[in-house]
Amino acid sequence: MKRAILSDIHGNLEALEAVLADVADQHVSEIICLGDIVGYGPNPLECIDQAMQFDACILGNHDQGALFDPEGFSSGAEQAIFWTRQQLETVNGNAEKQQERWQFLATLPRTLQKEDLLFVHGSPRNPLNEYVFPEDIHNQQKIQRIFSLVPQYCFQGHTHVPGVFTDDGQFHTPAELDMQYQLVEQKVMVNVGSVGQPRDLIPDACYVVVDDEQLEFHRVPYPIEVTAAKIYAIEPLDNFLGDRLQEGR
Repeated sequence: MKRAILSDIHGNLEALEAVLADVADQHVSEIICLGDIVGYGPNPLECIDQAMQFDACILGNHDQGALFDPEGFSSGAEQAIFWTRQQLETVNGNAEKQQERWQFLATLPRTLQKEDLLFVHGSPRNPLNEYVFPEDIHNQQKIQRIFSLVPQYCFQGHTHVPGVFTDDGQFHTPAELDMQYQLVEQKVMVNVGSVGQPRDLIPDACYVVVDDEQLEFHRVPYPIEVTAAKIYAIEPLDNFLGDRLQEGR
C-alpha cells in the first residue's frame, strides 16, 4: 500500500494545502497524520477540517493542549494554544461544525499500529510528549529502550526534524539519503518532519511517502509570507512564530 505520512501541521493552511496538492500527484491510497494539527499557526479550524478527511490521525501534544491545559509549553506556544482554543470555542454560526471539530480532537488515539508499522507523535515510549532528537543517538540507553518498543518500523513527528534512526544507533538526514530509504529487516524509526513548521533550517514543508519497502521524503515550497502575515496580524500570536517559518527553525 502506498501511504502519505505527515505531521505537525500547526495551523499552517498554506503549507497543508501545498502538501495535499503534492500528495495528490503521488496517487497514494492512504493519508495518515501524526498529530499537532493545531498550535502556533493562524488557521487551526481550517486545518482540522482538512484533517478530518484523512484516513487516520493521532493525537499530538498541541492538540491535547487545545483540549486541556497545556503542559511544559513555552510562553509563546502557550499563548498560541489558548488563542487556538478560543477559535474552537467560537460558534461562528455553525454549531454543528464546531461540535464536530471538538469531537474529532477528543477522540484521536495516542498511537496507531498497522501490521508492523507503528505511528506515534513523540516516541513509542511516550507517544505524546517524548522528543527524539538526532543527537539522542549518543544516548545509547535511551535509543535502545525506545527501539525495544518498535515492532519493525515506527513513524513519528514532534521534533519537526526529518530523518531516519536505525537500531544500531545511527541517524540519517534526508539529504544524506538522497531523499530515499529502503525499508529492510532492520528496525527503523522515521521522523517525517513537519508540514507547518520545519525546524531543520529548510523552510519547505516536509512529509514522507511509503510505497511498500520504499520510503521517500518530499519537500514542498509554499507561500510562507502569506502565513507569516496572518500570524503578524493576530496579536496573541508571537511574531517569532512567523519569523521562524522563513528560516526553517
